[in-house]
Amino acid sequence: MTLRPGELGRESVLEVFGVATKLGLTSFGGPIAHLGYFQREYVDRRRWLDLATYADLVALCQFLPGPASSQLGIAIGARRAGTAGALAAWLGFTMPSAIALTIFGILTTSVDVSAAGWVHGLKLAAVAVVAQAVWAMARSLTPDWPRRALALAAAALALAWPVAISQLIIIAAGAVAGRFLLHAPPASVGAPEASPVSRRTGLLCLAAFGALLVGLPLLGGVGGQGVAFVDAFYRAGALVFGGGHVVLPLLSASVVQPGWVTNDQFLAGYGATQAVPGPLFTFAAYLGTVSSFPPNGAAGAAIALVAIFLPSFLLIFGALPFWDWLRREVEFRRALAGTNAVVVGILLSALYTPVWTSAVTALPDVAVAAVALGLLASHRLPPIAVVALAALGGEVIAAAR
Repeated sequence: MTLRPGELGRESVLEVFGVATKLGLTSFGGPIAHLGYFQREYVDRRRWLDLATYADLVALCQFLPGPASSQLGIAIGARRAGTAGALAAWLGFTMPSAIALTIFGILTTSVDVSAAGWVHGLKLAAVAVVAQAVWAMARSLTPDWPRRALALAAAALALAWPVAISQLIIIAAGAVAGRFLLHAPPASVGAPEASPVSRRTGLLCLAAFGALLVGLPLLGGVGGQGVAFVDAFYRAGALVFGGGHVVLPLLSASVVQPGWVTNDQFLAGYGATQAVPGPLFTFAAYLGTVSSFPPNGAAGAAIALVAIFLPSFLLIFGALPFWDWLRREVEFRRALAGTNAVVVGILLSALYTPVWTSAVTALPDVAVAAVALGLLASHRLPPIAVVALAALGGEVIAAAR
């Protein structure tokens, strides 16, 4: 991959890796909180870029599907130290939580914890986390009734047609509806910013992104479950709009329905993911670890991580050379508004099933989930403390039964 500024040397790559690792160890609170951590570290403290450039990169990453905070780190790493810097930024930010979740997965597969009270508590924590995400996203992405109507229609369709392909169709339909029915959100356009990636490289990355998105499902029919396993995580990383929590329904349909991961394992792991710093997409490491489809364990975690984050690299390097043009297109902003509205609906449907229906079976469950939601919404405790309290609540419920 040829970058215009050129590689800035080994010292810069190591510097990027060190700063990203610090963020990967300390960035609790989810994607929105991550943007605040990044601004303090990269803009205010180190001055690797100014606030206007930072805001421009944030806008780019929020327009693209995938994990916005991870993509932002990749883009900043690329600006600082080229291709190696992009990889170093991703590794540093991702590895701490990925390692923690891989260890958690290994420990839970060596012992039967399906009936443990604390596992039930983690599932209740997932109820609270997803409910908060739905509320926050709805306030931001569905501020008017046309977009709310799109979200409710998407939720109804996702519940009535609970298969992986339905989510792709709903997202595409949302883009079409937005293009023709919605008003374009205002563009935030600053001064043109030189891209560290050439247009030729950008086009190659976009072509690779599309080829894998279309080709992996076709190869899965002849290549067996191994290709289908990679496709499940690649597709989730390629089609998640609106924030890291939206990966929940996509991954649930992709790994629970084929029987690779049980629903109890899935929700317990999702709850545990809230207790670690870094990107929510490292949930894939846990799923790859506990999957019944080999390779699992650490090898499965590595495969799942690479597959789910590969679209982020391809999209960031593909979009950077064309961002100044793309963000000015009214039709694009309309389509994106429709897409964002329907992903709120998809996440709302996931809040009901499998999250609520699998975790909440009695009034004490409702109480624990409600307390956890209240603590998260009030910001009185960090997410890791809320998850720990929910796990304790699950133990209390189990002891009382």
